[in-house]
Amino acid sequence: MSDAVQVVCPRCDAINRIPAARLADRPGCGRCHQPLFNSRPVELTARNFEKHIGRNDIPVLVDFWAPWCGPCKMMGPAFEQAAAQLEPQVRLAKLNTEVEREPAARFGIRSIPTLVLFRDGREVARQAGAMSAADIVRWTQGR
Repeated sequence: MSDAVQVVCPRCDAINRIPAARLADRPGCGRCHQPLFNSRPVELTARNFEKHIGRNDIPVLVDFWAPWCGPCKMMGPAFEQAAAQLEPQVRLAKLNTEVEREPAARFGIRSIPTLVLFRDGREVARQAGAMSAADIVRWTQGR
């Protein structure tokens, strides 16, 4: 990482510049003063999707899911556990494909759950199917 990185606030969507060496020091948002990392996935919408994918200098792992999907429900707690292990090096986020259809359609999500890893606004890896927390962490770190 360079001297400073941009991190989008999970609550107010403000873009924050943080010294790379201070990411693990629980930095707060300059606008809303809430923690930038709270070991929980960020809820994405069609409105904030592009900002989180394109403006975060850290990789963003998105879980494309739906509330009616059994495997998605099973993987939910594992995804939260993975967030606690991967932050602040990776931002984890969830997008409900039932409500937010446009981003899911744009990225050709055909089955759920599907994990997509974005770096610098571009998709770099994709994995369909439910995974354990350990598998999510291992898969993400291997990319």
